[in-house]
Amino acid sequence: MMISCNTGDKDTVSSVQTDTLTQEASLQAAVKQYPDSLPLLENLLKYYSDNDKDSLGLISIDRAIARDSSNPALWDMRSIMFTALADTLNAIRSLEHAVALYSDPQYVIGLGSLYAETKDIKALAMADALLNADKAHAAKEAWFIKGLYYSFSNMKEKAIPFFDKALNEDYGFMNAYEEKALALYDLKRYREAADVLNKAVTLQNNFDEGYYYLGQCYEKLGQKEDAANAYRKALMYDPSYTEASDALARLGM
Repeated sequence: MMISCNTGDKDTVSSVQTDTLTQEASLQAAVKQYPDSLPLLENLLKYYSDNDKDSLGLISIDRAIARDSSNPALWDMRSIMFTALADTLNAIRSLEHAVALYSDPQYVIGLGSLYAETKDIKALAMADALLNADKAHAAKEAWFIKGLYYSFSNMKEKAIPFFDKALNEDYGFMNAYEEKALALYDLKRYREAADVLNKAVTLQNNFDEGYYYLGQCYEKLGQKEDAANAYRKALMYDPSYTEASDALARLGM
């Protein structure tokens, strides 16, 4: 009986591997047959991303760009793949190509955010471009980029008003709540940070990162039980949230 069960397991694994290879080959064949189809290429890239094969996705993107280097969407996809590979420099360069070809607000937002995260003052120019382009309708993102730049540049006090401006544009902007709370946390203003995060998780009760950072604030405030409850909420919405499970273990709860 044990031999039979083991054989079955091997057959199952083999079947899954075959199905995966078949799916990959099918997606590759579709892209090869219709090389100008962006949706088909996106399907292939999603497959690679879901299966931790981002480097293969990058090869596919580069092939597409070799055929049509004037398509900004391809450069945007290339930036996404480099971001997944934690190659921020090449992600920025790819988005710079996209913006040079076509200044779509989404490309500008992405580039501005990457500039901000790398402390590049060009982030502020990107934000101003969004504010000055009436048709962009991206004021909240522009203020957020400014806040992000100052926060990453360790000017937390200067960052907070810009996050507030982003929230004035959209009170449901979770990224702005999170970054404002993190800035307050770094300033050791833990109660204020907790208040910001409590508002965020009230507005969006499945905001797993909000609960995690709320737990961090409660730990600093010495509210161990509240911290544990916040970590449990984070895990309820994302059972794979390693940092939250580690925090619970550290608390011994």
